[in-house]
Amino acid sequence: MTSEGMDRRGFVGGAVGAVGTLGTGLASLTGATDTARAEASAPAKLQGRIQQSLCSWNFAPLTPEELAREAVLLGLKALELLGPEHFPMLARHGLTSAIFGRHGFSKGFAHREEHAECTAACLKAIDEASAFGSPNIITFSGFARGIRREDGVRNMIEGLKGLAAHAEKRGVTVCLEMLNSRVDVPMKGHPDYFCDDIDLSVDIVKAVSSERVKVLFDIYHVQIMHGDVIRRIRKHAAWIGHVHTAGNPGRCDLDAADQELNYPAIMKALLEVGYRGFVGQEFIPRAADKAGNLQAIRSAVRLCDV
Repeated sequence: MTSEGMDRRGFVGGAVGAVGTLGTGLASLTGATDTARAEASAPAKLQGRIQQSLCSWNFAPLTPEELAREAVLLGLKALELLGPEHFPMLARHGLTSAIFGRHGFSKGFAHREEHAECTAACLKAIDEASAFGSPNIITFSGFARGIRREDGVRNMIEGLKGLAAHAEKRGVTVCLEMLNSRVDVPMKGHPDYFCDDIDLSVDIVKAVSSERVKVLFDIYHVQIMHGDVIRRIRKHAAWIGHVHTAGNPGRCDLDAADQELNYPAIMKALLEVGYRGFVGQEFIPRAADKAGNLQAIRSAVRLCDV
């Protein structure tokens, strides 16, 4: 998420490489046998009503370059959490960065003493996104670290208001991400994160009162903290700027037999409320190898293509 090291997004690295033919690209990844298997399992032309994108940190050992090839193969238009250093290569492949940022989730607008640093990072990201045509940037509350809830909320509103006018001018949406604070497992939860409540997060962006300040609705985190995902999508539709996926429990594959979220129904709810932004695939596949990751990506893309 950030050049500073967006914590979990700090795993993103490498460049987006040239897109070859399906046979050439996948053969270089997994060999001829895996190529044949991948070709057989590749989805037919997508309906495309859900605009999907691929995050990159979570699909290791696949590199961003390999993910870019897969995105083009699947007919997707974006990767996620790749910053300006990757923009020329993304453009060469006809891809955009659906969302990125320049500060990590350990700092944010809940603490006034962090406003200057986070504001500077976000204003820079807004300009970079606007110049490239990236629709969104991401921002965070940071950790609570003992702050009273009412003080943190007041600070959040004040800090985000400082971004609103510039975001409106540049045509870029600032997305505040809500994260779960219950799971104490690296990359799967964020104990003490201040904005760990989607309803409160929406109340904050409502108070900012800008069409360019919204929430990042991460289905996995919302499920852990609240459940009742579809009702919350319907309730908060006007304030959802971006969406992330993952199965729960475990931040696993979307169609795993032991995860509880019904993704086709959730995607249909997004369509019903008129959501037209990106849905970023941010699950961690159970498979540890490249071929298994590719299969998991394709399965998730098919599942969400309602």
